[in-house]
Formats: sequence, C-alpha cells, structure tokens
Amino acid sequence: MKTCLITAMLLLAAVAARAEPTSYAIDPTHTFPSFEADHMGISVWRGKFNKSSGKVLYDNATGTGSVEIVTELASIDFGMDALNTWARGKDFFEVKKYPRAVFKGSLQSPVNGVPTQLVGELTMHGVTRPLTLAVHSLKCIQHPMLKRDYCGADASGSFNREVFGLSAGKDYGFNMNVDLRIQVEAVAQP
Repeated sequence: MKTCLITAMLLLAAVAARAEPTSYAIDPTHTFPSFEADHMGISVWRGKFNKSSGKVLYDNATGTGSVEIVTELASIDFGMDALNTWARGKDFFEVKKYPRAVFKGSLQSPVNGVPTQLVGELTMHGVTRPLTLAVHSLKCIQHPMLKRDYCGADASGSFNREVFGLSAGKDYGFNMNVDLRIQVEAVAQP
C-alpha cells in the first residue's frame, strides 16, 4: 500500500511538473516577421525584418501563455538598399530615435490545446496600440540537436500604420494598412 501511495504521488508530481508553463527564448535565426504594404494602390511591396529577439512563456497543457517580441527596425529588408535606407530614416521609422518595435501579448482562445489568438499591444514609433494576431499553427517538438523542447508558430494580422505616426505616402494614395505574417521558432530554456 505504501509503495502504491508513493508511486501515485510521484506520478502526480510528474504530471504537475509537466503542467507548469515553460520559458522559451526566440530563436533569432529562425524568426522572420514579414509584411506587405500598398504602393500607391497599384502594387504590393513586401519585406521582412532580419533581427528579432524575445521570450515566450507557454503552457502546452492549456494552450495559453505570454509573448514578448522585440524587432530591430534597422534590420528592415525590402530587397532594395535604397528603400531600406529610406525606411530607416527621418521620413519613416526614425531608427535613431525609435530603434525597436515591441509586441507584448497573451496566447488565448485555445482549440484542442492550441492557442488561436495572440492578443496584445504593439509599441512602435513611440506609440502603443492594441493588436490581435491569428495563430494559424503552433507545434512543439524535441529539437534533434539541442535535446530540448522547441516550438514553432505561424501568425498573421494587420494594422493601420498611420495610428503609429507612419503616414508617409498617404497624400499619394497609399493605403495605410499593413499586413503582417510572422514565422517564429523558440527553444525551451534550461
């Protein structure tokens, strides 16, 4: 009887330990926030940011947690050097004054244990506004080389860049809406 009770207690402790949220660090070599933005109503320009960092606290059992992502705006990459330089400058991001965009939010609305929304706030260009992203997928595996839990997700959303004081091109007919697509991977911290 005593052995059964000890075994049951150990099993409960193991289950409780697995139910604890896990802390993850964003893998900057596998995380690329990308975007699409209108160009005078005649074409769509696409780009990405090459440097991001952050942390995630994720409870795999409940599909909930929190996220903080920091994106270095100077890492913008349209695939065109002149446009990258312009976007970093005083007429748009002003990266010397506002070097980063920061998103803080919580993973919510799980379906079958997987969150379907990331609800939070985006701070950019000195302005903070609410932003909700749809989570299209989130999966965790054992990383084959690191031998630690490794998660990847795909999320998307959109926002009006004018509310962040980024209205360049509006007078020329640019639509102020920006569509985001974010692929992110993160590794469990020891």
